[in-house]
Amino acid sequence: MTLSSFVVKNALRNKRRSILTVLSIGFSLLLLTLMMAIWRSFYLDQGAPDSAKRVITRHRVSLSFLLPGYYREKIRSLPGVVAVVPMTYFGGKYKDDRPQNAFAQFATDPEEYLKVASDKTVTADQLAAWQHDRAGAMVDADLAKKLGWKIGDRITLQGTYFPVNPELTIRAMFTMPVQARSLSLFFNAKYLDEGLPWFKGQTDFFDTRLVSEKDVPAVSQAIDEMFHNSPDPTKTESEHAFRLSFIAMMGNVKAFILSICAAVVFAILLVSANTMAISIRGRTREVALLKTLGFTRSRVLSLFVGESIALAVTGGLLGVLAATGLVQFIAHSPAAIGVPMHFEVTLPTMLAALVIAASVGVLSAGLPAYTASRVSIVEGMRHIG
Repeated sequence: MTLSSFVVKNALRNKRRSILTVLSIGFSLLLLTLMMAIWRSFYLDQGAPDSAKRVITRHRVSLSFLLPGYYREKIRSLPGVVAVVPMTYFGGKYKDDRPQNAFAQFATDPEEYLKVASDKTVTADQLAAWQHDRAGAMVDADLAKKLGWKIGDRITLQGTYFPVNPELTIRAMFTMPVQARSLSLFFNAKYLDEGLPWFKGQTDFFDTRLVSEKDVPAVSQAIDEMFHNSPDPTKTESEHAFRLSFIAMMGNVKAFILSICAAVVFAILLVSANTMAISIRGRTREVALLKTLGFTRSRVLSLFVGESIALAVTGGLLGVLAATGLVQFIAHSPAAIGVPMHFEVTLPTMLAALVIAASVGVLSAGLPAYTASRVSIVEGMRHIG
């Protein structure tokens, strides 16, 4: 019998206790992996490569304050700027309030939008049709497939933020080279202006494409300095920073995620440590017998630690696989509006979770295994328990 097979045999000695321990660790690792995937999506994922060349300019106070439309030409005049488009979040309702009918809607400039968002691909004829129809719309191809839309279909958005109900015709569908939950619709900002005279000449924010991502700091500073003393000062930041500002509105999300992760690891440690302490304490006579057969202290120690690691890693593997399936389900469910781009369990996240599981296995068995390895043969044979 090899050392590994001996470890596996002992780990399954009490099948019910081992199975419950593995399931407990698995559930904890599922939650831990889910939190790590959320952390990566929020704070580590930089988005599509093309987004690194774009900056967002909004009102310094809040997104609820509008910016004058003439800021666009002033921003365009700065060195390093390729194109600028106004962006207004419409936030309307399609059909009803069900999650599967929810998607983002923006009013923008069709003539220049794809010069800014060049990671979106549209056929030339569809782009021309969108640009020449004041009431035309461009939609994500995945969104169109989900809702059963096709080119030429007419849809109506019910205004919630704005007291107007745009009647739009789908003229173009775009795709993206990277997997991202865009699920967005874009229509002509002039169409919104015509329905809301008081809104004309204003926008929520500006989306600006730069020559290089190296220009982001300099151009951002130049834009904000340009409007520093104006009645409507601005705040310009990268797309990644802009996304993080929305997350910050929910509170201290970082502390929340870290506290959950710490609590999960502590719970795993308690479960595993309790299991190993009970298991090792009941095998004191066995330790003495192993020593009479020539097992050294280090060998006994490695047996118990290996058993703990086997249980913890098995539970961790189950938890990681379950978390991967859960994340895939969430990311592709009809109600996944607002889910971060690239929300997935990556290979580094899986490996990190399994390393944590193995570390918990080592820590939970360390002290009881060390104590058991130091028991003398005579003392072990006299033990009753």
